[in-house]
Amino acid sequence: MSTPEGPDVSDARPGRRAWITRIVLLVVAAVSTVIVVRLVGRVDWEAARDALRHLSWWHYIVLLAVVLVRQILLAMPLSFFIRGVTFYRATINDLGATMMYLIGPPPSDIALRVAMFKSWGVSPAKGLAGTVMNSLTFYVARFSAPLVGFILLLIIGEDPSFRWVELLSIAIAVAVLVTVLLVVRSDRLARTVGTRSGRIVRRFRRSVDPDRWADACQNFRADISERFHSGFPLAVLSQVGMMVVDLAALTLCLRFVGVTADEVGLVWIAIAYLFAFPFTVFPLWGIGIVDALILAALVEAGGHEVEAAAVAGLIVWRVFTVGVPVLLGAGAVAAWRREVAVADASRGGPTPSG
Repeated sequence: MSTPEGPDVSDARPGRRAWITRIVLLVVAAVSTVIVVRLVGRVDWEAARDALRHLSWWHYIVLLAVVLVRQILLAMPLSFFIRGVTFYRATINDLGATMMYLIGPPPSDIALRVAMFKSWGVSPAKGLAGTVMNSLTFYVARFSAPLVGFILLLIIGEDPSFRWVELLSIAIAVAVLVTVLLVVRSDRLARTVGTRSGRIVRRFRRSVDPDRWADACQNFRADISERFHSGFPLAVLSQVGMMVVDLAALTLCLRFVGVTADEVGLVWIAIAYLFAFPFTVFPLWGIGIVDALILAALVEAGGHEVEAAAVAGLIVWRVFTVGVPVLLGAGAVAAWRREVAVADASRGGPTPSG
């Protein structure tokens, strides 16, 4: 997500800061993963490899179809917030940006998004405003997930045992939601939010100008307010749907490698997933730390007998939900370039490099 100062694809310093941030988060995730796995116990990797042999050819087809639905739902808010962006365009835009985020120097993902928007006749300002709203909507869904986990625990009669991490996650979701609602309510509130946020950030980064943040929030409101009231509820629903499909993918992966419903029921898989989901804020969808947290919860629910198969299922889940979207992103960029080339050929103009 771009800062209120706006994305500058030519500035190398934000790129370096982004790389440093990613590395720090990966280190934190790695250390946390080691700690959680040690608490769970030693993994029988030979048994995990044996569990992978349960996979049949048709399992891969089913999982690929589920992941495709997941990616479409994940990208849908772009079409709700940006006029002229269809579900198809939203999906290839998001897939392409995902690929560039993982393999390219920051902010190459933003540069690709802008190039796509311009080729579709969408102004960069409108496109980036929709992209920011896409991210904010996902943040609301991401950090609200533990609330649903607590509700499920209460429904099945288990002690929710509130923990500060989950409560902090819910508080972040509320803060993001309230901030968005204030910004889109009026120009005055948008400028107030921008000014106060800029003053807070300036305590840690002296180069921040609160007046520029106020202008950015006001401009953001102007770019997004037209479609916010109709688009935001649909965007939230699409992100909830994405999480349901993602949970379905995890459940299928576990079932396909031999973790039965008698060993770990769906409700326990859901609870494990929902409490771990906020940690997808770490790079690569929280790979490592999210898996370790889910593994610990599954072992607690089903005993150490399910540990090896659960590890195998988590590996398959990550291959499909992290690896496959990158491959799809390469295909999405190729499809967009072909679309641009055909459009330019029909106009008799040169083909842009994108």
